[in-house]
Formats: sequence, structure tokens, C-alpha cells
Amino acid sequence: MDSTKLGIGIVGCGNISDIHADAISAMESCDLVAACTRNIERLNSFSSKYSVTPYQSYDEFLTDPNLDIVTICTPSGTHFDYGKKAAQAGKHVIVEKPIEITLERGLMLVEACRKKNVKLAVIYQNRFIDNVVKMKKILDKGIIGNVFMASASVKWYRDQHYYNESGWRGTLKLDGGGAVINQSIHTIDLLQWMLGDMESIYAYTVNSTHDGIEAEDNAVAAMKFKNGSIGVFQASTSILPAQERTIELNGTKGTLLLRGDKLFLKEDNEKVESLESPKPVGASDPLDGLDYENHLKQYKQIIHSILADTEPVVSGEESLKSLAVVEAIYQSAKKRKPVSIDSISPKSIIT
Repeated sequence: MDSTKLGIGIVGCGNISDIHADAISAMESCDLVAACTRNIERLNSFSSKYSVTPYQSYDEFLTDPNLDIVTICTPSGTHFDYGKKAAQAGKHVIVEKPIEITLERGLMLVEACRKKNVKLAVIYQNRFIDNVVKMKKILDKGIIGNVFMASASVKWYRDQHYYNESGWRGTLKLDGGGAVINQSIHTIDLLQWMLGDMESIYAYTVNSTHDGIEAEDNAVAAMKFKNGSIGVFQASTSILPAQERTIELNGTKGTLLLRGDKLFLKEDNEKVESLESPKPVGASDPLDGLDYENHLKQYKQIIHSILADTEPVVSGEESLKSLAVVEAIYQSAKKRKPVSIDSISPKSIIT
């Protein structure tokens, strides 16, 4: 290994690990050096494909002399356990979304990394999509005026096999929920990033089309933001045919609409379509159309933050904001009443 480069190891060699590995391999400032999973077949296949050192033992993995950063691609409910051990070993931590399945465990991981003075970043690559960046800039410039209404939908499809074959998807212990926390938290992150913190949520969740899972496959919510905006949110893994993710923001001077990765701006009755985009990503299949381009953009920002000793754009604390919304949705659906975001968010993650 080049001693001037940072060494990254991946724990968890499931579907998403290849996207991370491809992004890391495309960078000049770091090397993919190690992989860890208990599944020997996956481990052998992954380590051979990327020419990295294989480990079945996580403790041994953490002693690899070339390892500086640990990327965690294990089931969501295990992120704290793996992340804490990595931090204690002095390794920077990158976590595939969500940071964890509860605010309590997520905050514990933030504190574990802070205590050991290592960086913690959470993958929300949708923030790095060209048209999402453009949408945020248009919004911040006030081109559509003050936003008073928002709507967002993630109406996707996952078949029964998707849940059955994993052993952890749709479980409360390891997935933390279903269509909201797994498929839709990216969109929730974009909403709160663009419009600021939410004030309260009133939600309903149901299981409509999938057998044998503990979690919801459909959810709806009414949202109120601290800036005065109101909105609606829909999440599903039951929709046939699957639809593109949409976010619509209505302002006093116009409307912004993100459909898939295409962006539309309408002001004074003029519609402008920006950059073309490929087919919708992950609407029917989690890996359909997904490449590593936006992961690569986020990885570059994370590596820069490590080298410059600054906070990653999506730090551990930042990622807890979207998780707080998810937790509020679940609490509201259970209690059948509105839930205040501040009432469940530790002050350290909302300031």
C-alpha cells in the first residue's frame, strides 16, 4: 500500500458493499485494503474481486496495519456495535445509512467517535446528485420565494423474496422498520436539509402486501416545519408499477419539482427542465440503475474532511436529524397522535 494514502476496509459484504468498493477504488487519495464478513463465500468472492485482505474476525480486521477507516455495510441495527469497536481502535468510521435504528443508539455512536476523536460520516449520497445540489441552490437563492408547502413520495416496489432472502430486512431488531427507515430515509434527509428542521409529524403506517415481516410496507404522514411550511409524505414498497421518487416544493414565486433525478422549475408559467437523468434508481430493485458516482462524490468530501480535520457534510450528528423524523413517524403511528420532533431529539442533535 502507498503510505501516503488512507486505507479503507469494509465490514459487511452484502449488496451495497460493491457500490462502496467501486467508489473507493476510483479514488486517488485512498486504497481499499481489507474486507470482513462471517460469510466465507461472500468474503472469498469480494476479496478476490477487489484484491483485498479477507477477515472473518472483526477484531483481527481492526488490527490490519494498513487500516485507517472502517466502512460499515452491515444490517442497520448493528452499526453502533461495529462503529464503537472501530472508534476504540482509532479508526475513522463511515456508515451506510441510516446511522442506526434508534436515536439512542445513533447518539451513542456519535459520542463513541467523539470520545476517541475520530471522524464519523453517514452515507446520504442523494445530497450529491447534480440536480439535488442545483435544487438546493435555487431554493437558497430565493428564486421560488418562501416555501409554504411540500410533498414527497417514495412509491417503490420490493417483492416478497427481497424480505425473505435477507433474514434482516423488515425486522424491527435489525432494520428498525420498513419502507420508511430503509427506502425513504434518503428523501426525508433531503426534505429536512432543504427546508430545515421539522416541528411535528402525524403519521399512519400499515403492512399491506408483504407476509411475515414485522415492519410497515406503507406509510403516510402530515408534516409541519419550523419555518412554517406544511407538507405530506408517502412511503411504500408495494407500488406496481414502481414510481420515481418525487419532491415538490411550492413557494410564493414558483415551484421546484424533483422527479427521479430530473429537476423542473416553474415560475411565471415557464417550465425549465435541467440536466437529463438516467432511468429511476432503485424503484423496483435496490440495485437497478445504481452506480457509484454519487457515493464517490460523498467519499471525496469525507476523505477531504479527514485530511483537513473538518466535519463531514453528513456527520453523525447531521444524520440523526432524519432519523429523528423517522422515529417521530413510527411513534405517531403507534400513538395515533401528532409527535413533536423536539420532544424525542436530544438537544445536541438539533442545534
